[in-house]
Amino acid sequence: MKSDSFQGAQYLNKGLQLVWQPGIKKFVFIPLFINFVLLSFATFYAFEVISNWYESLPIWLSDKVNDTSWYVSWPAEALQWMVDSLDWLLWPLIIASVLITVFFIFGFIANWIAAPFNGLLSEAVERHLSGEDYQETDFSWTAFIADIPRLIVREWKKLAYYIPRALLCLLLFLTPISPFVPIIWFVFNGWMSAIQYIDYPEDNHRRSFQQTLEHLRRNRTGPFGFGMLVMLFTMVPVVNILVMPVAVAGATNLWYDNYRQ
Repeated sequence: MKSDSFQGAQYLNKGLQLVWQPGIKKFVFIPLFINFVLLSFATFYAFEVISNWYESLPIWLSDKVNDTSWYVSWPAEALQWMVDSLDWLLWPLIIASVLITVFFIFGFIANWIAAPFNGLLSEAVERHLSGEDYQETDFSWTAFIADIPRLIVREWKKLAYYIPRALLCLLLFLTPISPFVPIIWFVFNGWMSAIQYIDYPEDNHRRSFQQTLEHLRRNRTGPFGFGMLVMLFTMVPVVNILVMPVAVAGATNLWYDNYRQ
């Protein structure tokens, strides 16, 4: 694969152009609506979490610093020093981490619900790229409904891949490198976003989830650039609502150019 990170990121712009093409845009509405409902809720919830945590932190630190146990007071004093001295760096990273976590959780839920429709959108984009037209007669509600259980199992496999690695990243917050963990968390979730969306065209061709991972590991730079840009836009209110269908289209284009053989 010849794409570097910058070229991979450009596929999100290509996805934005693709979702307006005839034969494709009719598959955009349902994923867009699902994303609108869930990410609107996620946005309000994330800011509520950050606000409550910010208000309670000084009280919590004060209690811990005054604790008679050295193994409680010493880490609290170190954390208090970081909060006071590195406030300009720490708070933006903490806010970004909370936003990424909440949005990614709700993004996972949205992807679960929208997975069958995202598969249809990916198929329509692939046909457009290959010069074919998506005819109404090509769609069967019976086949669509019958495919839903398989797609749910597929989403479970992605979740099983994600959870242990996410927990490992979160445990790093308890280590001395904790100020840098939000950056690691962002990069990891960018990689996971690439897997999530590129897996739709892979699944349409009945390639296993393990095959998807093997294909992406051969050259990670393009998917990394694409996934991290998706994560960046997911953190922007209003824009994050539009991300899902655009990311599906862009990932399908990236897959078509680099992984379909």
